[in-house]
Amino acid sequence: MLELKNICFTRDNKNILANVNLKIENDKFYVITGPNGSGKSTLVKMIMGIELPDSGSIWLDGKDITALSIDKRAELGISFAFQTPVLFKGITVFDLLKISKGGILKSSEAATILSRVGLNANEYLGREINNSLSGGELKRIEIATVLARKGSLTIFDEPEAGIDLWSFNSLTEIFKSLQGTSKTTNIVISHQERILNIADEIILMEHGKIKLAGTKEKVLESIFEAEEAGNE
Repeated sequence: MLELKNICFTRDNKNILANVNLKIENDKFYVITGPNGSGKSTLVKMIMGIELPDSGSIWLDGKDITALSIDKRAELGISFAFQTPVLFKGITVFDLLKISKGGILKSSEAATILSRVGLNANEYLGREINNSLSGGELKRIEIATVLARKGSLTIFDEPEAGIDLWSFNSLTEIFKSLQGTSKTTNIVISHQERILNIADEIILMEHGKIKLAGTKEKVLESIFEAEEAGNE
């Protein structure tokens, strides 16, 4: 289990996160949502170690990881998929999957991983990770690297950003598959209703705080009620 205790973070005299307390249980699919500027991306960067809190602590399976570096957290099984995937000039998809696994990777294994994200190995294993790939293809390849790592906790920062409708539909199906077959705890930042509907639990953030956290049904009902009240 992942637990955040009284996490505070200030940047340029602005409170980005204010006394955030959160428990993430194992083997569940979480979606973090909320308005822009509510602290969602900063929160998940705290979990990965990209940002460090001004105060508070982060615990993973009973171990205090607050001061651990990104690579040490990765060794503990935490993975992070950025909103904009990174390009790697001169590195092929197969190379990247092999690096992600951290050991020997057979072509057949790589093909299986790519098939899970809807990509044909014959077309993509030898492709270079560069601008010739579309946003949707890059997103899927990044998810494939996460699958290759087989970590225990995976974070996706707005995976739908910058992709077309067809790729988004495919992405939703990938997340459904992850929820149904993966033993990994998944945390996704998203505003999209279709992704919210996949969640086991939803965390609603506002002004650097967790406004509401609970089951999908509970949180979505609260969101829809607030929207209806605002439209009256």
